[in-house]
Amino acid sequence: MKLTTKIFIGLILGAVIGLALHLAAPDLFSTLDAYIFSPLGTVFLNLIKMLVVPIVFFSITLGTASLGDPKKLGRIGGKTIGFFLVTTTIAISIAISLAYLFQPGNIDIDPAGAEYEAQEAPGVVETFTSIIPTNPIQAMVEGNMLQIIAFAIFIGFALAMLGKKAEGIYKLVEQGNEIMMFLVNLIMRFAPYGAFGLLASAIGTMGIDGMKGMVMYMVVVILGLVIHGIVTYGSAVAFLGKMNPIKFVKGFFPAMTVGFSTSSSSSTLPISMKAAQENLKVPKPVSSFVQPLGATINMDGTAIMQGVATIFIAQVYGSDLSFAQLVMVVLTAVLASIGTAGVPGVGLIMLAMVLNQVSLPVEGIALIIGIDRLLDMLRTSLNITGDAACAVVVAESERKHGIEEDAERMQA
Repeated sequence: MKLTTKIFIGLILGAVIGLALHLAAPDLFSTLDAYIFSPLGTVFLNLIKMLVVPIVFFSITLGTASLGDPKKLGRIGGKTIGFFLVTTTIAISIAISLAYLFQPGNIDIDPAGAEYEAQEAPGVVETFTSIIPTNPIQAMVEGNMLQIIAFAIFIGFALAMLGKKAEGIYKLVEQGNEIMMFLVNLIMRFAPYGAFGLLASAIGTMGIDGMKGMVMYMVVVILGLVIHGIVTYGSAVAFLGKMNPIKFVKGFFPAMTVGFSTSSSSSTLPISMKAAQENLKVPKPVSSFVQPLGATINMDGTAIMQGVATIFIAQVYGSDLSFAQLVMVVLTAVLASIGTAGVPGVGLIMLAMVLNQVSLPVEGIALIIGIDRLLDMLRTSLNITGDAACAVVVAESERKHGIEEDAERMQA
């Protein structure tokens, strides 16, 4: 049985068992969750998280070193950032359009009891000025991905410029990357059990009651995710990446299932890169540069949630947003996708920023917290799919510049 099938079975069993226990034996669920479901999920998450920082450092360093030429690095970086900004803008636009079409907030909900303590999110300027780490080791300890990526780019650039003088360090980094990928393969054997535990815990805790009043909101968000995935990414992969979208989905599906169960783009990164390189045949230099960067700043799924949630909260509170405010929602959401990179609970923090910009009560976030865990799973799958789609598009556009020959030289 293929690993993807095993993970899928684990997800289904987790959902069914979690919901059944929630309805029939909540006390038994609490016991099983404490001693089986949560520990299984936590161990799996910790195993993957253990590799995130070293694999980001090694892969970005190797990717940058293999690109070598500053012009090539700038060209690939420009294409990557451009792709992310354009698709995020499309995502938030789709979300707002669907929210106005279906009007999920026109339901009988009393927002008076909603309480939510907003966390302060760093501004875009603050984020950009703090990209360069004053202490790279501290950045690694804290898991500050933007700073780790910046440091790795500098190291990779130095290795490329020094050539044979730093050949030993280059081989050391290359061997470190090979060790990480071996560990990824090893850890993935545990993925079906981790996926089972994570979903059983999430569904068993939330149950049906947590979803009843928010069905329309959920439907609109999920519809937005599906449309963006099929239309935006499907078109990009087919027309710009010259790849059959069905082949793309089949090749990347293992990573999508892990992203769904972990709800974390960064945590899923090792599996995402493995799927892109081995199944989608994305050259390592491109995958090693594009996907870690995307896991940090590309949040199309989160942008869709923000667009729908903003209109939903406005409708619940009876507030009509002007065209200028809608434009502000789009701009804030797109910039926030970069500006709040690496912040825990990033989706809700970004939403708080958007609501503040258009003078909507931040307390309205409390209305959607109950079902955010399930939607977070879905939007994480979309986020990492967008990173892979970008990698496919960039790889195809770089063929004329000999990126595949560079990859072969790097592996030789």
